Amino acid sequence: MTVNRTDESADDRTGSGDDGSRFDGSALYGTETSESDATDEYRADGGQMFAESEFTEVTTSQRLSEVFTQSIYEPFVVAWEDWRTKVGLTIISLYLVIGTIAWVSTSEFLVLDRITIIEPARGDGPIRLAPFQDWSYPLGTDMIGRDLLAAMIHATPRMLQMILAGAVFATALATVVGTLAGYKGGLTERSLMTISDVLMTIPGLPLVIVLIVLIDPSSPYLIGIIIVVNAWAGLARTIHSQVLTIREHSYVEASRTMGVGTPTIIRKDVLPNLMPYILINFTSMARRVIYDSVALYFLGVISVQTIENWGVMMNIGYENNALVIPEVSHLLFVPMIFVVGLSFGLILFSQGTDRLFNPRVRARGSNSKKTDDDEEITTGGGAL
Repeated sequence: MTVNRTDESADDRTGSGDDGSRFDGSALYGTETSESDATDEYRADGGQMFAESEFTEVTTSQRLSEVFTQSIYEPFVVAWEDWRTKVGLTIISLYLVIGTIAWVSTSEFLVLDRITIIEPARGDGPIRLAPFQDWSYPLGTDMIGRDLLAAMIHATPRMLQMILAGAVFATALATVVGTLAGYKGGLTERSLMTISDVLMTIPGLPLVIVLIVLIDPSSPYLIGIIIVVNAWAGLARTIHSQVLTIREHSYVEASRTMGVGTPTIIRKDVLPNLMPYILINFTSMARRVIYDSVALYFLGVISVQTIENWGVMMNIGYENNALVIPEVSHLLFVPMIFVVGLSFGLILFSQGTDRLFNPRVRARGSNSKKTDDDEEITTGGGAL
């Protein structure tokens, strides 16, 4: 039996190829030993096994193109499939265009100094003209003949600046504080949450009024930040609660086990799950800046010298009994339409972009796309 096994082993060593040619076993083993040694030598050298491989060099333009495609183009295409995104983005874009027109008309930057698309509101029109009576003043005029359309347009840039500053400040600060406190825990969590709780106990509107009276700000960016000076604390507390749940998920535990750094885990595992909530609260903060700033201008807390402000125009309408006199009701309702329109656009945009970050919505979209593809394949197969 031993002799037979030796013979079989010998046959295996010698063997025969598919083409029937025989080869020498000793030569084969000699060759295998040589290749193994060479491979071990390459691997021991730390990567020389790829020394002769061909590398594809990625240029900076290709890298930027990939980042643009993955970060901007593809998310935009996904969000654009929802009608709320289209309507909301159209409304917001309209306000941006209006703000740009006003900025260009009043800018003194280089050649823009010579361009005036719409003149600021002046008292050179008919008094108390109702809307759509004279197309030189489509939205009518106020008590001293100032064009309401021009006043609305020139009030838009300052409002957009306040919204941008206030919403970005509150949302970004709340996200940083809530995420760090929820993920790190320990002393970091106790310190940050104590600060948040203290700020939450301070009444928001009285604090804002006191700060505005003390500082008397004129910059719209500073006014926007003051309006939400303690509004971020409540959002930070809710984000902290969300992070406490997310950090216990299995994929976060797996990332920690693999030694992934905290910034990377927060950026790739935690924040994507918070983005729908953050985006919705961003629009909530933006609407809060709109409503609070209009209210503060309406009450006269913030001093302003012109009519070109939505709250000031509403105050003029209120003082002229726009609620009870139909002939001057447009003084109150025209700025209200602008305020509600911008808020409505922000709400629709936030709801439409929910499919960018909501896993359930994306899963439904993916399943429907697969179903369509399957139907196409089935149809094609039937035709064949």
